[in-house]
Amino acid sequence: MPVQRPSPSLLPWAATAARLLLGVVFLVAGALKVPDPAAAERAVRAYQLLPEALVPLAAFGLPVLEVAVGLALLVGVAVRAAALGAAVLLVVYLAAIVSAWARGLQIDCGCFSSGGTVAQGQTAYPWDVARDLALLAVAAALARWPRSRLALGGRDLPTAAPTRTETSRAH
Repeated sequence: MPVQRPSPSLLPWAATAARLLLGVVFLVAGALKVPDPAAAERAVRAYQLLPEALVPLAAFGLPVLEVAVGLALLVGVAVRAAALGAAVLLVVYLAAIVSAWARGLQIDCGCFSSGGTVAQGQTAYPWDVARDLALLAVAAALARWPRSRLALGGRDLPTAAPTRTETSRAH
């Protein structure tokens, strides 16, 4: 059975829902890390992926990027760019989580918490990977179909397709 494209009238509302979901997730994730830079550093350091000199930069920069992406998505400006930014961040996070899991590290991902080392058996790697894969699919779809309702950065979407006469007058 062939895969059908969503109805054109539903696509802007689906994009709006995707925009708001991703926007809230990224805004909350970033905002939770900003007030406690030491915890953010601890979370980044726990992955054991970066040289120590880069840990503070990543611990500061990632939450700022998350907040910026989240705000852009929530207000609807540069939606395609913000969705692509979200997708890139999610790929980085997925790679880091899978790497930590494969190396047997016992850490909290630090996505919505202070992160860092946790007790044996307290990791949530399957859940973290599943969540980030689902969010990556949403970000990819939004990058493909970024036009949405209630967005400040785009022009209003027409409620109906222009008629043939309207189209020929525009040229």
